Amino acid sequence: MSGPIACEDSTPQDADAVEHLLDLSFGSDRKTKTSYRLRQGSAPVPGLSLIVRDRGVRLSGTISFWPIAIGGSQTPALLLGPLAVHPDRQKLGIGLELMRAGLGRAKAQGHGLVLLVGDEPYYAKVGFRKVPEGVVTLPGPVNPDRLLYLELRDGAFDGVAGMARPGNSSAFAEPHGAEA
Repeated sequence: MSGPIACEDSTPQDADAVEHLLDLSFGSDRKTKTSYRLRQGSAPVPGLSLIVRDRGVRLSGTISFWPIAIGGSQTPALLLGPLAVHPDRQKLGIGLELMRAGLGRAKAQGHGLVLLVGDEPYYAKVGFRKVPEGVVTLPGPVNPDRLLYLELRDGAFDGVAGMARPGNSSAFAEPHGAEA
């Protein structure tokens, strides 16, 4: 990309292009992953679904954040994901810019904690750290080395423990398979 990376709000008209990009990036079996179970029956947090267009036309990247609650205390948090960048546009900073923009908006909205399932070396670039093993669990299998968190507010992770659940529903779909 030439020039600055411009993140914009995703609109309902972008839905098909976003789904195509997610299938291209993660495969059509992506919906069997545990992190998707936390999204079922929920809607992304308003104002936190962003896209980047290549030359104003083709979708080059997308990110969303979903409401979740953790443990018996129902600690509110966000689930980051999916974050996807078109294979032809990777290593240009699009994913990092989508994260920075989304996390900045989340913080401005007053959110304090974000979880995700992903590669620590990549997400550490914006401050994510590994959740201590066994402290937070998800409603299905997840490699504990890939469960990460970021405090948007100092101390937001203090005392957090238990199962993460959809933020606006306590119901889960039946398990589909393992988190990659």
